[in-house]
Amino acid sequence: MSASSPAPQLPQRAKRGPGLLIGIIAAVVVIAIIVVIVVVSHRNSSSSSTSSAGATPTTVSIGVADASSPYWKTYATLAKSKYDVTIKLVNFTDYSQPNPALSQGQTDLNEFQHIQYLANYNVTSHDDLQPIGATAVYPLPLYSTKYTKPSAIPDGSSVAIPNDAVNEARGLLILQSAKLITLKDGGNAFSTTNDIVTHKVDVTALDASQTAGALEAGSVAAAVVNQNYATQAKLAKSDAIFKDDPSSSSAAPYVNVFVAQKKDAKNALYLKLAALYHTASVEKGVETQNNGTAVFRTTSAAALQKELATVTADAKAAAAQ
Repeated sequence: MSASSPAPQLPQRAKRGPGLLIGIIAAVVVIAIIVVIVVVSHRNSSSSSTSSAGATPTTVSIGVADASSPYWKTYATLAKSKYDVTIKLVNFTDYSQPNPALSQGQTDLNEFQHIQYLANYNVTSHDDLQPIGATAVYPLPLYSTKYTKPSAIPDGSSVAIPNDAVNEARGLLILQSAKLITLKDGGNAFSTTNDIVTHKVDVTALDASQTAGALEAGSVAAAVVNQNYATQAKLAKSDAIFKDDPSSSSAAPYVNVFVAQKKDAKNALYLKLAALYHTASVEKGVETQNNGTAVFRTTSAAALQKELATVTADAKAAAAQ
């Protein structure tokens, strides 16, 4: 390029007028507004979902004493498929632990006890746990290897019953129903041998683990034996000559129940989970697990709570004596 050649000219940039600048700013503002709307909508949607989830917990813990029983797996599968609830079973080997754990919020529910046991716990622990659904009654049989019916037992014979606070009264009520004794004021879930008014037989109160042995040894003519001890002693079903009627008023305190804290007594989800126990597949598993001895009950929560109030009054009266 010669020195006389004109210098090359760079192309001039187009001048941006005020209209173009305003348009760009407006576009940026619109985009920012859209982003804000999307973010806020997403947060509101998430908040709404969280609120709904809070009303329906995704996990419910239940204190039990038989978590390894196959029917609980069936139950948990149903809870997940029907209510999208994960059931967490908390197993207890000591019956004194599930109620305190529930009271302290370590579990949401429990299912291991009947109303009489719950009433006794509430009174002695100054608590107010409530039943929210019935499961089943397990009749407590009177066994004999010598006699086929209670009326055949000779007058003055010895008959054994468990001596613990839970089963002694029930054993006495069974003997009364079998017309072997009568109890003061008809008896209740907290009667003791001191409440026997008349008797055809002599009642011997033994540790529950010894009743089957006394029967086998022949030291008693008959004995009220808990199912687990009867199974261990290989007592035949035909040796059960009498048992309490699960539909009778005297058996009402022995209905096994789902239990919740008082504040959760009307919790809709918990009520549904209690009712889920009566699904056919679950009941079949319970029957198999208990050798066909379970008598299922579908008593309402309100009726169960009314029964608890009655039994609690009896517990307080017994404690005051």
